Amino acid sequence: MTTRTRRRPDAAGRRALALYRSASAGDRLHVRVRWFSAPFPPVAEALPAAGRVLEIGCGHGLFSAYAALSAPGRDVLGVDIDADKIAVATAAARGVPRLAFARAPDGAVPAGPWDAVVFVDVLYLLGAEQQRALLTEAVQALAPGGRLVVKEMGTQPAWKVRWNTLQETVSVKLLRITEGSSFDFVDPRTMAGWLTGLGLDVELRRLDARRVHPHHLVVAQRPVEGE
Repeated sequence: MTTRTRRRPDAAGRRALALYRSASAGDRLHVRVRWFSAPFPPVAEALPAAGRVLEIGCGHGLFSAYAALSAPGRDVLGVDIDADKIAVATAAARGVPRLAFARAPDGAVPAGPWDAVVFVDVLYLLGAEQQRALLTEAVQALAPGGRLVVKEMGTQPAWKVRWNTLQETVSVKLLRITEGSSFDFVDPRTMAGWLTGLGLDVELRRLDARRVHPHHLVVAQRPVEGE
């Protein structure tokens, strides 16, 4: 399934970007580039409209802020191992209700239950088995009926994969914008198999229409016991 994604910020997107007006020029540039390079709206739409939402690997916090501002019924917590990015996110979110950030130095999943756990372009910094272990931990923290949402890069088509690999090589290994020394892009179908094996109902969506990156979305629902 392929979904078209809009680039121009909607009202919630404009409000989220405006939160960083007092940040450094570099951080302001980073979040703007992040918005235009990543399909945030359909990722946020895959989350429940209300409840406790956890973003793991939130970075500067732009997606968490957008998720909170686009649905006021959500209580959003963003966590990341990078203390500097969490400081930027916390400063930006000051005064935004039901939005918080915290450093997760050990990479552990904060205690649930969570109505949704979301990963946006972060799992690729781990090896495949580490990704699977972290996803398993996240699933265990979901409330009954909770949802796991993963936005990652797919492994097709080849030309988009080559472009994305070049960009990530520059960002991760040369510019050190993102912590890590390597990356491992797992086929979304493989990830879906892991989650199906954990008892979740899984849907795959492509979000790369008219985009140069192979954006894919994995949406997995934990069944309610007894249903």
